[in-house]
Amino acid sequence: MDKLLFTPGPLTTSMTVKEAMLHDLGSRDLSFIKAVREIRKELLALGHVSQDTGYETVIMQGSGTFGVESVISSVVPESGKLLVLINGAYGERIAKIASVHKIPYHTLVCDEDQTPDPQETEELLTDGSFTHMVIVHCETTSGIFNPIDAFGELAEKYGVTYIVDSMSAFGAVPVDIAACHIDFLVSSSNKCIEGVPGFSFVIAQRDSLIKCKDQADTLVLDLYAQWIGLENDGQFRFTPPTHALLAFRQALRELAEEGGVSARADRYRGNFNTLAEGMSVLGFKEYLSRDKQGYIINSYHYPEHAAFDFKAFYNKLNDRGFIIYPGKLTKANCFRVGNIGRLYTKDVQALLQAITEVKSEMGF
Repeated sequence: MDKLLFTPGPLTTSMTVKEAMLHDLGSRDLSFIKAVREIRKELLALGHVSQDTGYETVIMQGSGTFGVESVISSVVPESGKLLVLINGAYGERIAKIASVHKIPYHTLVCDEDQTPDPQETEELLTDGSFTHMVIVHCETTSGIFNPIDAFGELAEKYGVTYIVDSMSAFGAVPVDIAACHIDFLVSSSNKCIEGVPGFSFVIAQRDSLIKCKDQADTLVLDLYAQWIGLENDGQFRFTPPTHALLAFRQALRELAEEGGVSARADRYRGNFNTLAEGMSVLGFKEYLSRDKQGYIINSYHYPEHAAFDFKAFYNKLNDRGFIIYPGKLTKANCFRVGNIGRLYTKDVQALLQAITEVKSEMGF
């Protein structure tokens, strides 16, 4: 029996999603091309947009970071300048991508338990030098939700292209892409839609995407060229992750059967509430204040007790069939517990029982 993954991805998936991968399709198979076309259309609908309203889905082989790097390296021209809003490791990673590609950029950094300040952001945008702005939707370093709608208003006001890394949110956190003035939203197959790893995807405003022609400084990550290939004949430019895409199509069907994004949000929120209440009873302290805390992943301080050792704690939970995540915070010793994937409150209750046992066994 598979262990339960209380992580921000890869996730525990349904048996039917796994079974969808038991078929071999060629990349030029008409049934595969049809599946890709369905996926691209359904992803637009999840963001409340469509091709008719001027949006496109571009699928990019590789992890979520491949998708983010594809956007950053394809979208920002040599004459552009990127404002990176940072409150965690994944915002820092975006800045690193810009640096590697020698893209002019500036960072606005705040503490990992705070959201970026819209007023400070506006002060930076008023000088007119920035052409693009990027933010992480759910910064899984801590689990904090950033207010992407507020920053979208600023992007619209100052005429900058707005990029949102919604890796750990899209599919379980409702987002209206057009209403938030998002030009490029990036997510991946193995997050809240509950597929398996293998590709990322970008939902792009078509006019903004067209401007990317001949701007990319890589071959493989050229977002515009990838889109043109998919549009012309439904083909990927390079070998597609066929099995992962078939699993994702099944995952999209199961998302619809569950009741869509709002219903999945309710299930994940139920997992979060069960976890938060149980961990509080067990004496664990949340890193974030409740008004900042999202329901995707929780960060908990290490107990201040000599008997606590995270590696031993992790291994003992692992031995019982539960996988949690180490922390990524720079200013606090924490571990993380995800609430997403094919998990239910009964699974969270089982995890809490295991933590109770381990806590007693370790003596803290």
